[in-house]
Order: sequence, then C-alpha cells, then structure tokens
Amino acid sequence: MKCDYNKNGYLIVRGLLNDAELQQLHITLEGSDAITKHRYGFSDGEGKKTQMALWSYPGDDVTGVIARSEKVLGTCQELLGGGELYHFESKLMMKEARTGGKHLWHQDYGYWYNNGCLFPDLITVFVAYDRATTENGCLEIMPGSHKCGRIDHLMIAGQTGADIDRVHAIQQKCPPIHVEMEPGDALFFHSNLLHTSAGNDSDKRRWSVLVSYNRTDNDAVLDHPFGKLNKLVKVRNEDILKCRNYTNMDGKEFLDPRNDANIVLDDSVSQ
Repeated sequence: MKCDYNKNGYLIVRGLLNDAELQQLHITLEGSDAITKHRYGFSDGEGKKTQMALWSYPGDDVTGVIARSEKVLGTCQELLGGGELYHFESKLMMKEARTGGKHLWHQDYGYWYNNGCLFPDLITVFVAYDRATTENGCLEIMPGSHKCGRIDHLMIAGQTGADIDRVHAIQQKCPPIHVEMEPGDALFFHSNLLHTSAGNDSDKRRWSVLVSYNRTDNDAVLDHPFGKLNKLVKVRNEDILKCRNYTNMDGKEFLDPRNDANIVLDDSVSQ
C-alpha cells in the first residue's frame, strides 16, 4: 500500500466504511441540520454551484470518531511515514443533482502552501457517502502528478485552480483517470496530486466527506483559518458504531466562508 501511494500519489480502499457505519453517518448528516446548516456555496463559472460545510477540529460526533479511527487516522499516519498527525480540516461536499458545479484542476497543497505549510506532508481521505460516477461528477485524478511538485494556482471564476498550461502539459505524462466509488469507499491522496471533478448533470446527487491531516512537524508558520496543532486521540474502529452523538458539534469550529481566501462566496447558495 505504501509503495502504491508513493508511486501514484493515491490509494483506494473499497468498503472502508461498512453499511452499519454508513448508517451512523446518515443519521449525523441527514437526521438533523447540525452540520448542513453551516454550508456555503461558490460558483464554478458555468452556471452551476457547489456547496460545502468545513470544520477545523474533529469533535466528538460520528464524523469526529471516523476522523480519529484507526482505519482512517492510523492509515494516514502510515502513508505519511509514521509519526504524529493533527487534524487540518474536514468538510462535507454537496454536489446536488443537476446543479452541482465542477471543481477546477488543483492541488490541495496549492492552497495550503499559502496557509504557511512549508512541506507537502499533508494527506486527504475522500469518503464517498453517495455513489460517485462519471455522470454525477466523480473525482478525476492524474496518477503520479504529485511528483511534479507544487504548481502555481490562481483565482478562476469563484475557485482557485492550477496553472492550466502546466496542467495540460502534465496530462500528457500523467493521463487522467476517473475514480468511481460506491458508498463507503475511500480515496487516500497526497496533497500535491492533481484532481478535478465535473459538474453534476445527472439526477443523482453526490455527497462526500473529506478529512485532511498535517504532520505535527509541518505545523503552519502563518496564521490561517483551519485546524491548528492539536493532539489527536486515536480511537478503535468499533467506536464508530458505539457513538451516539449525532447532533452536538461542540469544538468543531465551522469555517466562516468569508475567511476562506480560496473561493469567492456565492451568497445565493449560502445559508
């Protein structure tokens, strides 16, 4: 697994969350508006919009237990070479049917470099909550593109995207692939991996939960609105099913979208 991750910049784990764990997530995300009330939106420049809710610390609800579980946090620690990690950010991405917007080609480190992270020693776990297909705008990645290093990013429409000329050149060396996923599947990927997703032209929404970690020895040197260095207490995988906190989001610190310099806020889809 480590060899594949280091070579390709990503790793897919099918069925990381089982049906019972997905039901726990369902109660948390859709049983109340405890998370979704914090959503905000931004335009893709082509008439569609994407919504998300972003938080800085895991908290003790079901999403927080998942973020601190052995199979999520522990796997990320191994893929980043061992050592301690801290929670940098989590988010619920909501790409609604027919209206969900595209995401430009970008690297997460293209953003996080500007937040003061000196090294690309960060990792994201993308967990499919709904089925992700080419039709509803699944992720598209360039395997091996993480080896190109950080690419310049600039604001395009309402998003921050990678230099498109460099993206086109890298595509010739690292042909893109679509990452179709079933609910519970997970994509672990490097912060320099180029990725994008198309708009959702289907009648099926695509929601996903993403958790990102930074190494504690790579703590940002600039002030930023995301998670600061904090101790993560790893929990057992079985604690996901034992958790009964579906609505108390104390300690998560949801992002005020006005403080997110990587997007231009679209007030028409913000709550």
